[in-house]
Amino acid sequence: MAEVRDIYEFVDKLAPFYTQESFDNAGFLVGRGDWSVGKILVALDVTGEVVREAAGIGANLIVAHHPVIFQPVRSVTDGDLVGRILLSLIENKVAAICAHTNLDAAHGGVNGCLAQALELSGDIGQLHQAGVDGYGRPYGIGRVGTAHQSGLSAARYAAFVKQKLGSAVVRFVDGGRPVWRVAVGGGACGSMMEDAVALGCDTFVTADVKYNQFLDAKALGLNLLDAGHFPTEHVVCAPLVRHLSEAFPDVEVCLSKVHQEVYDSV
Repeated sequence: MAEVRDIYEFVDKLAPFYTQESFDNAGFLVGRGDWSVGKILVALDVTGEVVREAAGIGANLIVAHHPVIFQPVRSVTDGDLVGRILLSLIENKVAAICAHTNLDAAHGGVNGCLAQALELSGDIGQLHQAGVDGYGRPYGIGRVGTAHQSGLSAARYAAFVKQKLGSAVVRFVDGGRPVWRVAVGGGACGSMMEDAVALGCDTFVTADVKYNQFLDAKALGLNLLDAGHFPTEHVVCAPLVRHLSEAFPDVEVCLSKVHQEVYDSV
């Protein structure tokens, strides 16, 4: 049977942890490396609900995107949210591996999956290349490609994105240009819109866009779409289930059923 350390080594090959951003805390964060793994639960976040789901289905390991420990932890008690989640993981003997900005940047990671979900075509390039990993694969945040249908208005493209990602809402600003060359950045990548413009993009799909960024985009003539943090990153979870299932055929790998978009809209 596979052990937690085996799963970690596989994820490290898929999205090398040394490629994570300096502010990040991705890696093997909770548990013992020699714990046996018969079932894995994949989720975008390690929430209390996700831990209860893992324990309920008998999963020994959660593989998630966002780190369950991000800021330094000074204590682990039931007096705060992070402490309660960590205690629940430990008490239920559920380990946690979190692949964050390394999975954002990896070939076939979050942004590759987002480009695929939005049916970008042509020579899919990188919005910002940070380097080349030990396997010779370029890595970096964001992807750039050609829209599935040229000439759509920003409004029509926003409707397409909403449908493809299942977003509760897509906020957008119309930069005044038809959609053709599209950049994508899963999660909060609004600060990279000038990179998109520099690469000749007329449209940028990301999340967590600030008011001033919408203003700047309009001034730059860029269609800027905020499709939500969860929808723009959750696209990686099902492919991650597939990769883990193929690498560990004797381990059952499940996608979380309880973890969904956190907010509603009217």
